[in-house]
Amino acid sequence: MQVYLTGGDTVGKQAVIGMDAGSTSIKLTFYDGERMRHWLTPAGWAPKRAAQALLDQVLAEEGMTDDAIRGIIGTGYGRIALPFLSKTVTEIACHAKGAVILRPGTRTVIDIGGQDAKAIELSVEGKVTNFIMNDKCAAGTGKFLEVASRALGLDIHEFGELHAEDAGQTCRISSMCAVFAETEIVSLLNQGVSRTAIVNALHQAVASRVAVMAARINLRGPIFLSGGVASNNKLVAALAEALNHEIESHELAPYAGAIGAAALAWEQFVL
Repeated sequence: MQVYLTGGDTVGKQAVIGMDAGSTSIKLTFYDGERMRHWLTPAGWAPKRAAQALLDQVLAEEGMTDDAIRGIIGTGYGRIALPFLSKTVTEIACHAKGAVILRPGTRTVIDIGGQDAKAIELSVEGKVTNFIMNDKCAAGTGKFLEVASRALGLDIHEFGELHAEDAGQTCRISSMCAVFAETEIVSLLNQGVSRTAIVNALHQAVASRVAVMAARINLRGPIFLSGGVASNNKLVAALAEALNHEIESHELAPYAGAIGAAALAWEQFVL
């Protein structure tokens, strides 16, 4: 089994790159056969330009030329717009590969991205056997939480950091449409409902929506949560409760797609 390490300095003379061009951020993983290193930049209003700038930055920091890069595999929402890719691979395959690298033995991957949410069923060998995804609306995705954070006057990264001083106050978000939920949040704030109570309700709403989707595949543990929301401990706890399963993750979970893409690039272009 190929072992992929993270961190440290690159030492090889050849390398591959995996790039996950998401709707809100672009993640890049550089792998030289010894170490993986990771970068992230906002996609912004010109994601193609942001991706190229990130690639140029990484090559400069690693002291490498284009010729030393054996292959670049791209995945994610914006992959089709990137002309420098050697190949594109689905998010399903890349997140599955990345999850197994970060948490060997993973049997189910749940990825909550900016534009969609996915549940992926894996075999004992780590191969994709089934998947389900919600890509029709923002419900249960990072975009839903982003819209809600604006309505609350919070940075989305603050969602998991609010203290439970208002634990006695509860509320419910009845609409999973991002547009209507924003209106509902403003109404709750005007009624004097605390931001903490609203954030808790949002976590429960997203967890419930994702759990209903994930129940359509054969859920088995270990279950790995990938994507940027994996750093939100309150959402992880809400999802674990909704699924009645323990949820595992990793500090590099936001890079799971890029890590998987880099690993696939190494297997295809180097091995």
